[in-house]
Amino acid sequence: MNDESLQKAYTLLNRSVICCDGRPIGTAAVGDPDRPPAKNHGECFIRDFFVSGLVFLADGNPGIVRAFLLAVLDITEQEHESTEASIHPSVMPASFRVVRGAGGSETLEGDFGDRAIGRVAPVDSLFWWTWLLCVYVDATGDVEITRQDDVQNNLERVLALSANDAFEVFPTLMVPDGAFMVDRRMGVYGHPLEIQALFYRALRGALRFLTKSPENQRLVACAEARAARLRDYVRKWYWIDLFRMRDIHRFPNEEFGKSGVNLHNIQPDAVPEWVAEWVGNDAGYFAGNLGPGRMDFRFFAQGNLLAILFGLATAEQTAAVMRLFESHWPELIGQMPLKLCYPALEGEAWCLLTGGDSKNRPWSYHNPFVGVRRRRAKNREQRPGAACVPTRSRTPGARCVAGVLRRKKRRSHWTLCQFEPDLDGGGVDLGRQVAQRTSDHTVAICLNAVFEGLPMFRRQDGNWQSGPH
Repeated sequence: MNDESLQKAYTLLNRSVICCDGRPIGTAAVGDPDRPPAKNHGECFIRDFFVSGLVFLADGNPGIVRAFLLAVLDITEQEHESTEASIHPSVMPASFRVVRGAGGSETLEGDFGDRAIGRVAPVDSLFWWTWLLCVYVDATGDVEITRQDDVQNNLERVLALSANDAFEVFPTLMVPDGAFMVDRRMGVYGHPLEIQALFYRALRGALRFLTKSPENQRLVACAEARAARLRDYVRKWYWIDLFRMRDIHRFPNEEFGKSGVNLHNIQPDAVPEWVAEWVGNDAGYFAGNLGPGRMDFRFFAQGNLLAILFGLATAEQTAAVMRLFESHWPELIGQMPLKLCYPALEGEAWCLLTGGDSKNRPWSYHNPFVGVRRRRAKNREQRPGAACVPTRSRTPGARCVAGVLRRKKRRSHWTLCQFEPDLDGGGVDLGRQVAQRTSDHTVAICLNAVFEGLPMFRRQDGNWQSGPH
């Protein structure tokens, strides 16, 4: 990324900062100076601010991140203390805005789904908030924030999700359509991969910072067991590769009893024709959704990448996902940012699963498959490198989180940096394991929680390059 582009990015970021009583507390979702935003695009979205928060932390400006974390928590506490509150106690707002009173006073108002399109309460806000809290503490060393009573209460809300009674036998978390980043109807109701990855990360973060006591001993044990079961469940049942495809086609149907191998009663006729050829002989990915009689074979990029980041994927699965990106670069990346899902919903499937949503028409918004087929040959020869995110930190020994996608020359080696350790510490050397299992060429995708002493990307002579902490 050149200096001019970086400066423009910082200008837009600084222009989007939202203040309450003169204090920066977040960033607006949209800040296009050429046209007015939609009604809620001037608000600060919890999931969107996560990215801004990483930049502020990397630049040594943690104050706005701390203010954001506490402001969202304050809005949540006020909502749950209201006598009219009827939402689930673990729900945090999807976004918030500054409301100015007649006397010039300013207050914060959250959207808990009561103003959202479709009126669906956000499930993922709590998870993004918890993840950002962990990143903030690692970057600043401000452990005291986690010891505040309101923060401890919120961490207990995370763990309480693992103990809630539900009419299910699986460790995954069920959500309705439109309850997370895909905030419009896209057929993602049930157990979407992205939610399972975020849920797993939130459980680990809450377990890390919750102050243990006899009162919450049972809750902690339940959360630890749920996280371990969720990890193993996703690794085994969500995974799709050529071997898994063969198993599905050989599955017996209508199995009863605990010894059955077709746990979800998946029918071979439900497998789309494109899947086997698309995964090839050595690639693989995690299904977008899984439930009784249902496996969503669409590839959801964010869910797969978060699964890798959080240690839900094994080293072998991580390498297989990277090979999938390499072999399908034109479809998934091309000359545009990384596509959210593949393939796009079209025709009758689009009408039935989105309810005919005009904003999610094929090749648009959450339903993207931008027309790159006609550029396939060109993109195979010259693949654009995506912008890298600076991960420098002014805090000695800090851990910073970054997602970097980089292409070097025209070869095929996926090199992964350090990932977050699993509950049992098994994810610590995941990056090195994957590097050893792949070829010796030099295409790199780095999706990392960068730990001290390990390679990271930093500025050198106008370019972002790999270098020591």
